[in-house]
Amino acid sequence: MIRIEHIAMWTENLDGLSGFYAKYFDATVGPAYHNPSKGYASRFLAFPSGARLELMKTTVLDLVQSAPGAQRMGLTHLAFSVGSEAQVDALTGRLEQDGVPVLDGPRRTGDGYYESVVLDPEGNRIEITA
Repeated sequence: MIRIEHIAMWTENLDGLSGFYAKYFDATVGPAYHNPSKGYASRFLAFPSGARLELMKTTVLDLVQSAPGAQRMGLTHLAFSVGSEAQVDALTGRLEQDGVPVLDGPRRTGDGYYESVVLDPEGNRIEITA
């Protein structure tokens, strides 16, 4: 059986971004890994479904910056299903109340999803779906 093992994202703030996903999306944050000789650090986040997200930080690579929420070629968003329209509404409201940018919704999309779109602390687009 083929499945996605994990998705990886560069971050400026390992602990801050890990905390965001733990607080709002029930991620379990794994231990930090550091490789000083390569200027690299990472943490794996595990979600209740079994999906994993690897957050990585570098001190040696010159990463390209994008504007928060920018639409670009390649990976453009992560989608989290929270189980119901009421839960989409509740989580979106909580995020908005906490100052997290809400770009769209909650709403029903043309392809049938009930979703909202928010930005994580580093400007990555996150879809919250039913």
